[in-house]
Parts: sequence; C-alpha cells; structure tokens
Amino acid sequence: MTATDRALISDLMGEYRRYRLLAEGAMAQMPDEALNYVPTTDCNSVAMIVAHMSGNLQSRFTDFLTVDGEKPWRERDEEFADRTCTRAEVMAFWTAGWAVVEREVGALSDADLSRVVTIRQHSLTVHAALCRSIAHVAYHVGQIVLLARITADKPWDSLSIPKGKSVEYNQRPTREKAPT
Repeated sequence: MTATDRALISDLMGEYRRYRLLAEGAMAQMPDEALNYVPTTDCNSVAMIVAHMSGNLQSRFTDFLTVDGEKPWRERDEEFADRTCTRAEVMAFWTAGWAVVEREVGALSDADLSRVVTIRQHSLTVHAALCRSIAHVAYHVGQIVLLARITADKPWDSLSIPKGKSVEYNQRPTREKAPT
C-alpha cells in the first residue's frame, strides 16, 4: 500500500488526532477532582464523556468492516453512570478507545472508503461512518474543553488562537496542519 492509496484515510486520521490532542490538552489543565465535576442535573462530567467516547470508539471500530458497529457487549448506559474516577482511570478509558481507532481505522486504505458497513442495523459507507464518527468526537471534545475551561485552577493556556492574537497568529499559522 502506497501513500497515494492512503491519502484520504491519512486526512481523516489527522482529524481524529487533532481532536484527541485538543481534549488531552484540555484535560491536562484540569485538577484531578474536576474530571468528575457534573455542572448540573442531567449533565455529564469529563470522566463520563471519556467513558462514553471510549465505549463508542471501541464498539464502532472493533471488526469495523465485518460486524455491526453497535456491539452487543457494549453497555452504553453504564458509560454515563455516576461514579468517581481517578485521572489514571479516565486516561485508561481514553487510551483504550483511541487504540482501536489507531489500529483499525489506521489500517484502512482509501479504497475501503466506498465499502459498506453497518451501525445499529443501518448501512452506510465507510466514508460516511468515519465522517459521522469524527463529528461525534468533535462534539464531545467541545464539551470536554468547555468543562476544562470552567474548572481550570490556573490561567487557561489557549488550545487555539488566544483572544486578541488573530493577527499575530495569521502571520505564523502553526496549528493548521493535522498532527502526525
């Protein structure tokens, strides 16, 4: 398989990595106890969001091309259980989910993008499934970043272009390339 056979997959993996690093940068700025902070009724903590993302990524991408993406072993409701997690436990969930993405999505070729997969008994192309998954990841990463900003115990280290720094950033746009 050549780089040309993987150009689109490489782009998609770059987006996954961009969001992964964004969330990791946000969580690193949170005090440990804030990982379990639930701002109001029916909201989720970062620990819950991470458990959910991990369950989703593991379910969707285990045997991705051959088995329905909603696995019978997944306990989605448990991902949102009210529990207290240590930072190590949160990061173990996080790492487990992303390991499946790296292994399974990372092994695809661009030719696989037109193949059909099933998620919750619904057929869609691999390309559509990956776009849907990236949107889901982005949605939850946004929640993680917001909760991290609310609970940070020191001045926030911007993960994007700091307020009032657009002109300066545009002279040297360092965050436009997907991380490797």
